[in-house]
Amino acid sequence: MIFWIASYPKSGNTWLRAFLSAYFYSQNGEYDEKLLKKIDQFPTRKYFTDFEYNKKIIGDTCKYWIKAQEKVNIDKKLKFFKTHCAFGKVNNFDFTNSLNSIGCLYIVRDPRNVFSSVKNHYELDNDKAIKWMTNEKQFVYDVEKFDEVGFSDFQFISSWSLNYKSWKIQKKVPTKFIRYEDLLEKTFAVSKEILEFINETTINKTRIDVQKLKKALNSTSFEKLKNKEQKDGFSEAVPSQKDKNKKISFFNLGPKNDWKNILDEDLKIKLNNIFKKDLNELNYD
Repeated sequence: MIFWIASYPKSGNTWLRAFLSAYFYSQNGEYDEKLLKKIDQFPTRKYFTDFEYNKKIIGDTCKYWIKAQEKVNIDKKLKFFKTHCAFGKVNNFDFTNSLNSIGCLYIVRDPRNVFSSVKNHYELDNDKAIKWMTNEKQFVYDVEKFDEVGFSDFQFISSWSLNYKSWKIQKKVPTKFIRYEDLLEKTFAVSKEILEFINETTINKTRIDVQKLKKALNSTSFEKLKNKEQKDGFSEAVPSQKDKNKKISFFNLGPKNDWKNILDEDLKIKLNNIFKKDLNELNYD
């Protein structure tokens, strides 16, 4: 059965995956990027190779989302999958269902900090970044990259607001919401809660290995992940659209990405007004 690690882009999904891969797939809690690949992304092209669809039609693979997941679940083993897809239907096809999904961790991040990360990752100016984050029909798909190894297929992301709300209001998959900021501030306590939720949801009676948990957290601190990327690169970093010989830093600012300190006053007011209702709902200042 699939256990989702879901989020809007640039919200801490990779950090959470790194920690989970170190805890569940290593012997001693030490992070290795090879282990990160055990938590794959869905949808990805390789999961649709048995199905006929037209790559030139945006979202044509949606009709096979459920069938692809059924294929993944043939062995009935627990598998973690990352996704940025909103929960719901596209062209009347469900993203997932209770028969294929056993649980979900959804990590949400202050949109004012997501804004800076989205700007950097997609190389957008302020207006385009705001438009990207507020577009309820936003998707990611580039047919020109279709044949690249590991190419991520059509993903319906929607807006920042509707992405997290789609997972919050759905009742099909048990979901635990984690604020990125809480994970940052109370790392050990929140991580322990995460493992307890996974065990409870998957009916796993194995006790949490506290020492392994501590090692996994230590080896996946933001600074260590950033230093490792600077030294060895990072397989999920994408090439710059402005300079094909350069890759955009994946682990960019992390905890230092504080909207209060890096955004100008006009932009702060604008983002506060756009996301006012959501900020109050999520208890952000």
